Amino acid sequence: MTSSHGTDTSAQAPESDGIHRVSVLLYSDDVTTRDAVRAAAGRRPARDVEIVRWHECATAEAVVEAMDAGGYDVVILDGEASPLGGLGLCRQLKNEIFECPPILVLTGRPQDGWLAGWSLADESVSHPLDPIVVSEAVAALARTRVAVG
Repeated sequence: MTSSHGTDTSAQAPESDGIHRVSVLLYSDDVTTRDAVRAAAGRRPARDVEIVRWHECATAEAVVEAMDAGGYDVVILDGEASPLGGLGLCRQLKNEIFECPPILVLTGRPQDGWLAGWSLADESVSHPLDPIVVSEAVAALARTRVAVG
């Protein structure tokens, strides 16, 4: 893994219409979880945030490769993925990538919030996935990325 990643300017400033268009990397070894996250976030998680691209990864190796290529504004990692969960992967990405995009981790239960803190995640959402909570978390992280971009 490299110490930096490519820059995608898609979310660096709102378009003239005030919409922040973002690219999201989604990791889970379970296609059902990936489908549930995409459905929960929707195409427009907020009035001012539009997801223009989803990149799905089923393995941690694919996530590392995608992150090395760069261009993601928000990353969503499944903490329940196997064999490498999103919590450990999050910690790795945050420690190895300069200006790592904001990361949302999905935890198995609300009591696992402390694990999300350990992982250095910017936000966490527990299963079962509530579409309102997921969309609000994705939108907030997208705006954070825009603010620092």
